[in-house]
Amino acid sequence: MTVARINRIAEYEGQSVQMNGWVYNSRRSGKIGFLMLRDGFGLIQCIVAKNDVGEENFDVFKSLTQESSVSVNGEVVKNERAPGGFEIITTDLSLHQLSSEYPISPKEHGTDFLMNHRHLWLRSKRQHAILRVRHEIIKAVRDFFDSNDFTLCDSPIFTPNAAEGTSTLFGTEYFG
Repeated sequence: MTVARINRIAEYEGQSVQMNGWVYNSRRSGKIGFLMLRDGFGLIQCIVAKNDVGEENFDVFKSLTQESSVSVNGEVVKNERAPGGFEIITTDLSLHQLSSEYPISPKEHGTDFLMNHRHLWLRSKRQHAILRVRHEIIKAVRDFFDSNDFTLCDSPIFTPNAAEGTSTLFGTEYFG
């Protein structure tokens, strides 16, 4: 089965694919559920119907927590109402790792808390969008310099303070 990425999902319309990722959120009503899957490239909605996946897989779906890692097999169909315009009609669901309680919720958190959980905070839509914009800016600057035959030089960073408390400061004749 073809392993697809969310940013290229339109290429697989009408095909059966496997999607690997993390649970962004899920909700269910009776014998049907909706799973938002994140793979690092975007989000896609997966329709999980008890009749299509079976009793055992539907029980797995009901037990999923935010950021659990899963693989979803199913058919890619176009749906204008779905986020991104496509969704997956799930035929099989595999749980790789059930996540413990996710510490970052939609409520406001302080800077200290967010910095202590930076690896999780970067998974939010806003932070991910900021990283993508930053990437494009850095790429454009680098492409400009590359196209104008500049050479990249990674110089050491001089600072007046000891970083992390484990380094030793040394004198530098900067102004001559």
